[in-house]
Amino acid sequence: MDNERVDQVKVLAPTGMLGAGFPEATIERGLALGADVISVDGGSTDSGPYYLGASQPKTTRAAVARDLRVLLKAAADAGIPLIVGSCGTSGTDSGVDWVAGIVADILAAEGLRLRVARIYSEQDADVLLERLDEGRIHALPPLGELEPKTLRGCTHIVGAMGHEPIVAALEAGAQVVLAGRATDTAIAAAYPLMKGMPAGPTWHAAKIIECGGQCTSDPRAGGVLATIDADGFTIEPLDPTVACTPILAAAHMLYETVNPFEMREPDGTLDVRESVYTALDDRIVRVEGSRFHVADQYTIKLEGARITGYETMSFSAIRDPHILANIDGWADLMRTMIRQRVEQTIGLSEDKYAFDLRLYGHNAILGDLDPAAGPPREVGVMLLVNAPDQSTATAVAKIANPLMLHLPTPDMDYLPSLAFPTSPAEVERGPAYEFVLNHVVDTTPTDMFRTEIEETSLHG
Repeated sequence: MDNERVDQVKVLAPTGMLGAGFPEATIERGLALGADVISVDGGSTDSGPYYLGASQPKTTRAAVARDLRVLLKAAADAGIPLIVGSCGTSGTDSGVDWVAGIVADILAAEGLRLRVARIYSEQDADVLLERLDEGRIHALPPLGELEPKTLRGCTHIVGAMGHEPIVAALEAGAQVVLAGRATDTAIAAAYPLMKGMPAGPTWHAAKIIECGGQCTSDPRAGGVLATIDADGFTIEPLDPTVACTPILAAAHMLYETVNPFEMREPDGTLDVRESVYTALDDRIVRVEGSRFHVADQYTIKLEGARITGYETMSFSAIRDPHILANIDGWADLMRTMIRQRVEQTIGLSEDKYAFDLRLYGHNAILGDLDPAAGPPREVGVMLLVNAPDQSTATAVAKIANPLMLHLPTPDMDYLPSLAFPTSPAEVERGPAYEFVLNHVVDTTPTDMFRTEIEETSLHG
C-alpha cells in the first residue's frame, strides 16, 4: 500500500453495518466523488451478549454477501482499499473467518485478485490472567476489580483494537482488511491517519460517519463521504437528495458516548468542545476545531460474555376487560401461583431458577418509570424462564402453561380463556448470555492482535 502523504483523504462509509444494505447507486456516486477508501462496520454489541457468547453472526450470509459483492467490486474497480471491522457481529476469530470465506467466494466468482488481511482479536483467558496478575487490567465503571473466575467463565473474549493493526495490514499491502473486534471509529480513521491526516479531525469524522447515513436527513437513503484535511473535514451524503446539517453532525456525539464532548479511543481522547459546525450549502457540513489528546498509557478494552443459564419462553395474550382492569394484580397473582406450583410439582425452590413476567401493552418497557394511566385494551404476557439447564427451564414454563391460559382474578367465578399465539406454547431459546467484562488492558497497539495476509487466487 502506497503510504505517500496527501492533502486530503475521502472516506466512503456505505452503511452503519455490513449486511444492512444500501442503494448501489450511492457507492457509484462515492467513487465518482473520489473516495480513497471504503470503510464499513461489521458488528456491534447493540444486540446483546448472545452474538459474542455464542460466536454467531446477527446478519444472514446472503445480506453480508450482497453488500460485500458491491463493495469488493467497487474497491477493485477504483483501486482503493476496503476495510471491514468487527466481522461476524462480535469480532471473534470465527466471525473473521466467516466473512473471509464469503469474500473468497465472491473474489473467485467475480475473477478478482485482491490481497486480503485477517486481523484476529479474540483473547486467550490464560494470557489475560497473566496480565491480571501483573496489574495491567483495570475496571471501567460501574464494574469493580476483575476476578480470575470471571475470565475463566467467558465463552469468548475479544479486545477492541484501535487503528494501528489496520494500518499495519494496509502498509503490508492488504487491499481488503477484515478485522476482528475494533472500535467503530478505528475502521474509518485508519486510512486517513496512515496518510498523515491530523488525529482530531480524523477521529471526529470517523465518529460521525460510523453509522453511515444516520447523520443525514434520511438514514435509509445510503451512506456518506467524509473528506478530511489538515484543518477539518466535510460530510456529504451519497444520495444527492439527502442532507447533512450542522445539528445532525453535532448530534452524533450524543450517540453512544458517556460525555458528548469527549470520546476515548485506545491511544487517546477525542475532544470536540471547540469544534465549529458550518453548513457549506443545504446538504454538506464543514467541521473544524476538533482536537485529540494522546493518552499516557495505551489501552485495549475487553469484551467478554458467559452463559447465565438456559431459557424457555412462552407468550399469551389477554383481551378480557375484567382482567385488564386489574392487570397488575393479576400479574402478581400469576407470579405467586407459578412459584407455588413449581414447588409443589417438581420441588424446585425459588433460588434454583428465575423467571420474568412482562406485560407488553402495559409498562413492559419502562415499568414504574412510566406507568400507564388507565387499563389497556389488550396485553401480551411474556414469560421468560431461566434455569441451569434447558429441561428445567422448559418444565417450569410447562407448569405455568395452564396459568398463562386460564388464570382468573380472585373475584372471578369462572376460568377465562386467554390466547397462545404458537403451538407448542413453550419456545426453547437455548443458552442465555451476559456481558461480564468492562475492563481495559495496559498494552501496546498491536501486541494483542494477530494478522494473516493472503494473496487470493482464482478458485475453480
